[in-house]
Amino acid sequence: MANTVYIAQSLDGYIADIDGNIDWLQAIPNPENSDFGWTDFLARIDAVVMGKNTFLKVLSFDCPWAYPLPVFVLSTSMKSIPAGYENKIELISAIPHEVIKFIEAKGYKNLYIDGGVTIQSFLKEDMIDELIITTLPILLGDGYSLFGKLDIQLQFKHVKTEILLGEMIKSTYKRSR
Repeated sequence: MANTVYIAQSLDGYIADIDGNIDWLQAIPNPENSDFGWTDFLARIDAVVMGKNTFLKVLSFDCPWAYPLPVFVLSTSMKSIPAGYENKIELISAIPHEVIKFIEAKGYKNLYIDGGVTIQSFLKEDMIDELIITTLPILLGDGYSLFGKLDIQLQFKHVKTEILLGEMIKSTYKRSR
């Protein structure tokens, strides 16, 4: 099983501003509407694991559902699936290693882990195998941090870096074990 994070952050390490907004992700013009490798990434993923807040943020976007894969939403407070998403998501209330065991039993092996709190909880249990992080050249000053406090050091190996639109840096790291 492989657990991958694919996310964007500000230069100062935030994935959302202090109000939870991510509109700053559109700050760099993208005249060719590049997906920056998103389609290729999804082609190697079996399922998505995201937190409730990320799920609710995705629901707020004015666009069709972005995930052609099974999506597992982690929440201890959400008791029902919003109308229209019953066949698209499944709710799970468990800690990361239990989540992985549950999803692996369903036959999924390559997971996309998304959402700040979810990513941090998976890192705390050393359950992230790959980080793909695109950094935008903007300082937010405050907000929701990509990384939180860890009790142990986690060593990753740099695999590659790409420059996107001449301004964004997309770096891939694999967990050294």
